[in-house]
Amino acid sequence: MPQPFRSRRNFLLTLGAGLAGSALLAACTRAGLSASDQSYLVYVGTYGPQDQENILLYRLTPATGALTRVTGAKGGASPSFLTVDAGRRTLYAVNEVDNFQNTPNGGVSAFAIDAKTGGLTLLNQQASGGTIPCYISLDKQGKHALVANYGNGTVAALPLGEGGTLRAASSVDQHTGHGPHKNQTNPRGHCMLPDPAGKYCFAVDLGNDTVYGYTLAPGGQLQRLPTPAHQTKPGAGPRILTFHPSQPWAYLINELDSTMTALAYDASKGTFQEIQTLTTLPAGFTEWNACADVHVSSSGKFLYGSNRGHNSLVVYAIDPGSGRLTLVEHVMLPGKTPRSFTFDPSGRVVLVAHQQSDTVVTYFADARTGRLTPTGVSVPMTAPVCLQVYPDFLRG
Repeated sequence: MPQPFRSRRNFLLTLGAGLAGSALLAACTRAGLSASDQSYLVYVGTYGPQDQENILLYRLTPATGALTRVTGAKGGASPSFLTVDAGRRTLYAVNEVDNFQNTPNGGVSAFAIDAKTGGLTLLNQQASGGTIPCYISLDKQGKHALVANYGNGTVAALPLGEGGTLRAASSVDQHTGHGPHKNQTNPRGHCMLPDPAGKYCFAVDLGNDTVYGYTLAPGGQLQRLPTPAHQTKPGAGPRILTFHPSQPWAYLINELDSTMTALAYDASKGTFQEIQTLTTLPAGFTEWNACADVHVSSSGKFLYGSNRGHNSLVVYAIDPGSGRLTLVEHVMLPGKTPRSFTFDPSGRVVLVAHQQSDTVVTYFADARTGRLTPTGVSVPMTAPVCLQVYPDFLRG
């Protein structure tokens, strides 16, 4: 059947885009507030028009799941995916376009964070080293931004300069090849992140069904490992990789065939071995679907993935001995296209961004069963596509 929402490229053109443990939880609690009154900050990346505030900041109250707007900023064209440095001084956003300053690139923007208000002030921008960047993370040393470019299948490292500014890309690597699916006509970078130890970086390429491993030299040079870290089934379309918080496992959500793969991670070699692959959909569902986001609960007991089309979150229990998955439930969502979701640091609240329905909703997560219960909170905002939650660091 026809896809129920537009492709990334067409959507952008239409819009005009040219912590586990009590000690750690205590550290997340705002000074002078009891645990029941603590709050978190939620930065939201969107596809909102660039002449409006399209990077938004909300305060989350985990006791109720409520979201209260704090401020917003103009983030340029399609500031879709975000990350914040460890010192909470700088926010980085990809500008998900294919023409940046009249070059065939997307953009990456750095913003200074006001410690009192959470407001953003643009520091500078750089080309992303490819077109339509859709993912950004920082290396474990906090010295480089790592970017995946969906449009032409490149990944890049951008050194961070004085005061958090971005320098021009120090290294760009071009993937090659394609897969059998109609959306795999060329390589398509979709994720670029470091492993927990910071020894390797991994790039997930949706277009050629490959996870590549890299080392990152102090000078910012990406060196691809001789053989791929993991190869999926042809046509799977791997999208995003996430690591277990305490065990040598990782989980890969595959967009095109709606599956979830559990992986054993060899941290000494930077390679993965498949443990298991399961569908993300209930039996009997045959309509169009494309998976999106994936997260492990902070406890490490449960894994969650999002389905666009079925418009649900799938919940699995993680076996503590093997990392294997067992289905817990499918949570039907009240909106369309759950592009992104995440947890608060306590693991109590799950936030879901509905790209097509223009809302963010919250759920309570049961720590014992992993099941979700709606809080009743639904906040309107234009095309939310990335949610990043942090301790409430504001001093105002």
